[in-house]
Amino acid sequence: MSTRGLILGIESSCDETAAAVVERGSRTLSSVVASQIATHARYGGVVPELASREHLRAIVPVVRGALAQAGVTLADIDAIAVTAGPGLAGALLVGVTYAKALAFAQGLPLVAVNHLEGHIHAVLLNEREISKNCDPERSVAESKDLPPVDEPALALVVSGGHTHLFLACPAHGAQNQTWTYSLVGRTLDDAAGEAYDKVAKLLGFGYPGGPWIDALARFGNPKAVPFAFSQIKTKLHLAGKAPRTKAAITAPIADLDSHFLFSFSGIKTAVLRYVELNNLRDEAQARALRLFAPGAEAGPPQSKKEALALCPQQVLDLIASFQCAVVGDLMKKSFAAAESLGARRILITGGVAANRELRARFTAEAARRGLCVSFPTLSLSTDNAAMIAAAAWPRFQSGEFADQSLSGNPSLALGR
Repeated sequence: MSTRGLILGIESSCDETAAAVVERGSRTLSSVVASQIATHARYGGVVPELASREHLRAIVPVVRGALAQAGVTLADIDAIAVTAGPGLAGALLVGVTYAKALAFAQGLPLVAVNHLEGHIHAVLLNEREISKNCDPERSVAESKDLPPVDEPALALVVSGGHTHLFLACPAHGAQNQTWTYSLVGRTLDDAAGEAYDKVAKLLGFGYPGGPWIDALARFGNPKAVPFAFSQIKTKLHLAGKAPRTKAAITAPIADLDSHFLFSFSGIKTAVLRYVELNNLRDEAQARALRLFAPGAEAGPPQSKKEALALCPQQVLDLIASFQCAVVGDLMKKSFAAAESLGARRILITGGVAANRELRARFTAEAARRGLCVSFPTLSLSTDNAAMIAAAAWPRFQSGEFADQSLSGNPSLALGR
């Protein structure tokens, strides 16, 4: 076994097969991602069975590519880390089975990682790499801009499958020790990224919808359509039991403050009603046929002229208003939770964390409140294996290993 602290991470929770080699949780030697966007785009979303098949095709070459990119062999690796959940059952099974076989064949310890914890460590990995890459003469000055690593942080994980708020606490105040997590809030129905994808599909744009909405929103009026989020109320008839929603397993609603709960199904329906009332459905269908016809090269517009050629101002205003409302709701509840918990540090991660408006507005509001806010790089925002390897490092140090009975858990929860 090597002594370099090299972790080979494997991620296959949804529609991206990824592998990465990370040194001591703080230096990325390689990161390879095989995307399935082309496979699922024609269906407007991820098809679980197709995702599993694509993982089977890609996992061996992706792992080999990550090792080659890092310039190492399996003999140099100290441990194998793999996403154990949450995610698609079949997709998780591919990664977990391959990781178990590889660990057994090489006599290496196996570390199971929660996908949500991986996203949180994507931010921490980026912070450590920034800190290590600072020149000696500048390190002190630049470190002032980095959040304190030994303080609790409020983590917002916002993606196509998740919208969760966690209070993340480093054990013993040490950077490389295991972190503990307490669930603070979550979505009761659609995740924010899922709402983005469904609204984009409704308006005739491709999958994934986030980049389309983000690119078009800057050309519209965010105040044109008055979307609003109402306060979520505790359902008395549930008597403390979990609601029957996609997120129900994570925690009973009675255990969480209703002020920190999210719901995005309503705004998705509001967009649908707006489209129907303004007779925009036929236009959306025609746009989809034009954009994604065989041989067409569709891509988000880069100028106002291109945007108007793609869709009228009314649609641009609708998109801008939708994004403004969603980002505003995420901000309102995240900052309220940070204030309530006394957190001076906010970590924002997941695929939606790549959104330009979200980054700009969160950064400005955090500065106004005197809080630290951190994002991962764009490549670390979406699903990747570097974050899995980084999250595995503290568990490797503390000897938290999985055995050969490990299986993928689609409903795996993080925190308590």
